[in-house]
Amino acid sequence: MKIIEGGVCAAKGYRANGVHCGIRKSRDKKDLALIVSEVRASCAAVYTTNLVKGAPILVDQKHLADGKAQAIICNSGNANTCNANGTEIAEEMSRLLAEELHISNDDVVVSSTGVIGQPLEIGPIAAGIPTLVAGLSENGTEDATEGIMTTDTVKKTVAVEFELGGRTCRIGGIAKGSGMIHPNMATMLVFITSDAAIAPDMLQKALSGDIQSTFNMLSIDGDTSTNDTVVVMANGLAGNPEITRDCEDFRIFMEALNTVNVALCRMIAGDGEGATKLLECKVSGGRDLASARICAKSVICSSLLKAAMFGADANWGRVMCAIGYSGADVDITKIDVAFRSCTGTISVCEQGAGVEFSEDKAKEILLQKEIEILVDLHDGDVEATAWGCDLTYDYVKINGDYRT
Repeated sequence: MKIIEGGVCAAKGYRANGVHCGIRKSRDKKDLALIVSEVRASCAAVYTTNLVKGAPILVDQKHLADGKAQAIICNSGNANTCNANGTEIAEEMSRLLAEELHISNDDVVVSSTGVIGQPLEIGPIAAGIPTLVAGLSENGTEDATEGIMTTDTVKKTVAVEFELGGRTCRIGGIAKGSGMIHPNMATMLVFITSDAAIAPDMLQKALSGDIQSTFNMLSIDGDTSTNDTVVVMANGLAGNPEITRDCEDFRIFMEALNTVNVALCRMIAGDGEGATKLLECKVSGGRDLASARICAKSVICSSLLKAAMFGADANWGRVMCAIGYSGADVDITKIDVAFRSCTGTISVCEQGAGVEFSEDKAKEILLQKEIEILVDLHDGDVEATAWGCDLTYDYVKINGDYRT
């Protein structure tokens, strides 16, 4: 297993592109992205559990009923949510693209991100699709990534290479997400490609299982988006024996998928709106997986803890507080807490009580860009990790005038 370049174009048979079609006012910002497989691929997806769902999700659920797809198109700048004709717009996007690519309309996945409730016109998208298709390239990951960004400040892309049945396989992904992130199934928009051969039902099993320990353990601000979607296509062009059941090859595929998803989680958390620090809460010693995950996510979601991390304040009581109201069945008199970064580790709480520590050393640790919050429950051998970011003045500035 090794990290490689290429993102969604790293795997065999994929091309991508991103263009400015006119949804956004600034011509310097791409607002339409496309990923295409040479052949029909197994496809799996997970969607937001928010009752208010973007129209593309309703269309995708219908298109992916057979577990197959060949293209993903996404616009940014307008979430296509709460629009009276949103479904018609999403269907028209897929129809126009299918016509241009000479594929079935049902093999198109549609996504959308941006402002909720803003009318979306099909005109700019229709005009942009021919250029979008004409510019498809095996080096198009960067352009496609730009096309799905909203308040993101960095591109989020990763790929890995591994072996299945003696064949070299690859998985690559891109993501967008900076705010309105507190997933309950998936998160923001994540598009993943692979050339591995895997049956649609096993691909769905892999994705649905992995998000429980990756995207569902990520939170920026506690808001679950209306358009959250994670899609993965696997076209089989690597030539490995098709994965049709639980086996060693399925385990290896799951490990590769997890590597990609964890990397994207960290990128998203580190690029939270207004964020200056990536926070990673590692819980060990859990009695069971549910308790460990609940504790880790509660700590990451604490606004008070996030604010303390922004100020490099080793206020460990906020960690204990978050665990205490999390609902997890834990013994607070056993809990140890420590902070760690590239400058070292400092213990701040043992057996549920404070210990003497150097405030200067703690501040030095907490001034770094990546902070680990280490929690040992001393109640078993289960571990869980959650990701988030600090809470800064800029988060309020960004969201105070996001629409205008």
